Amino acid sequence: MFKPFDLTGKVALVTGGNGGIGLGMAEGLAQAGAAVEIWGTNKDKNARAKDKLSVYGVKISTRIVDVGDEQAVVEAMPAAVAEMGRIDCCIANAGMGNRWRSFLDIGGEAYRRLIAVNLDGVLWTTREACRHMKGRAEAGDPGGSIVIISSMVSRFGGPRNQDYALSKNAVLGISNGIAVEFARYAIRSNAILPGWIESDMTAGAQSNEKFAEQVISRVPMRRWGKPEEFAGIAVYLASDASRFHTGDHILIDGGYGLF
Repeated sequence: MFKPFDLTGKVALVTGGNGGIGLGMAEGLAQAGAAVEIWGTNKDKNARAKDKLSVYGVKISTRIVDVGDEQAVVEAMPAAVAEMGRIDCCIANAGMGNRWRSFLDIGGEAYRRLIAVNLDGVLWTTREACRHMKGRAEAGDPGGSIVIISSMVSRFGGPRNQDYALSKNAVLGISNGIAVEFARYAIRSNAILPGWIESDMTAGAQSNEKFAEQVISRVPMRRWGKPEEFAGIAVYLASDASRFHTGDHILIDGGYGLF
């Protein structure tokens, strides 16, 4: 029987899956029956995430991986496959932001680090996931889902974070290219564009009354989004329900983009 949202037997990899949106998606995947591999750079956060997800009775693995390091990703992907058996869904979620006083200040090591994580890290991670999925397809087991986490700033922009916007625009090109090149192997690729979501990255803005008054008041739902509200889209994109859905950019922002 075709059960479109049943992830039993599937394995998902979530980079940055130890907190924020990544953890929200990882929990949804585990609840739906998927085994989950989490990549993060913080050992304690990885351990807490594993404890949280283990209650769902599926295999949970965590790995220390800096996605901005190409060789680290090249080595981690086959290690993950060896431990988990396969990767059916790869969610390239790991990311960071910088806080600049002005566009005129952007540059230096902080800029290069952001690009390494947000852009290069997505490229390395999805490249190696596609390598695995393509090989599996050529062996008679086609299929796979690539999910890239972009941002609504890729459409709307924002002051003082042009480096972040640059990286989130660029990953859309990666997603589109994967969708076209790897469709012949039944591998699909989609991007998610979150709006203002409660996370460690937005902690400063969450406590800023002026920000809430000027920005969150423009969100039709009049609130911040929550990480767990990305569980459903993660399950959908990892599942057979989305097997003809590829090349899309899915905006999840509480309606902010309508204005």
